[in-house]
Amino acid sequence: MSTTTAKRYPQGIMSTVCIPWDDNYKFAEAVFRRGVRHSLKATPHLYVFGTAGEGYAVTDTQFDQIVKAFASEMQAGKAEAMVGVINLSLGTMLERIRRCRDMGVTHFQISLPNWAALQDSELFLYFEKVCNTFPDCKFVHYNLPRTKRLVTGKEYGKLAAAHPNLVGTKNCGDSLSLLQGLIEHSPQLQHFLSEAGYVYGSMFGECSILASFIMNWPKLQALLDAGKRRDIATMTSINREINIVAQTLFEAVPDNRIDGSYDKLFEKMYDPEVTLRLQPPYIGTSDEEFRTFVKLLAERLPEWIPAQITH
Repeated sequence: MSTTTAKRYPQGIMSTVCIPWDDNYKFAEAVFRRGVRHSLKATPHLYVFGTAGEGYAVTDTQFDQIVKAFASEMQAGKAEAMVGVINLSLGTMLERIRRCRDMGVTHFQISLPNWAALQDSELFLYFEKVCNTFPDCKFVHYNLPRTKRLVTGKEYGKLAAAHPNLVGTKNCGDSLSLLQGLIEHSPQLQHFLSEAGYVYGSMFGECSILASFIMNWPKLQALLDAGKRRDIATMTSINREINIVAQTLFEAVPDNRIDGSYDKLFEKMYDPEVTLRLQPPYIGTSDEEFRTFVKLLAERLPEWIPAQITH
């Protein structure tokens, strides 16, 4: 297939919205709604319940409560809500998708069940059960090693041919062979890649950014624009800064924590009421680690610190 094939989903910057928990680990709805409204100023492509959004941890009650608030804010912002569905049970996934549809949500980010790695026949059956059950919905597949199986570009090509409502993928890897395979073998899908992955992927064709470092939207937009025109010098320059951000982050915070530990640091830069705690048993970052990260980053890349933050 040619990389000029029309995409099923628009190009852009996709970002998570983390879930703030109060002192009793209850959903801090007012803080969450404020975060959604702030993020919508930067991009309409927002989702809840990826790894950073603790989609693996929420109960059905929490899931419904958060989806209701998210869908409400996205509708008010004239944007499509995308809800992540992570579970070991396909049946539970289908039930959650059905309840979301009842709330007006039709865009979903799905992950493979991960108690055991799916075999080829099981992989294709999974997409058949999800996509065919909800033909009026659109699905982006979250392709991550935690599921014990990465879907290849050729497999995506076959899946896309079978399911017109499979519209995109989310991939955090930056292997050149993986990225080339995604874009060349499944060109009809919109592939959301990490910042580093986008630098490489944009050389092969149209792709999009999955935002990891959301405290500098202008830089991310500049990176997206540079990729569209294949401006390698600009992309390389911005990627150097992103590498410094990452190095600084892992100096301040151990690199063995789950994704939400880091994403909540970035959201807290915009709103001091964002809490850093995660649902147990996972450990979030501390206020001291947050202050250390901000201090170090302010010394090295002050333009990456939001203007409103206080030191």
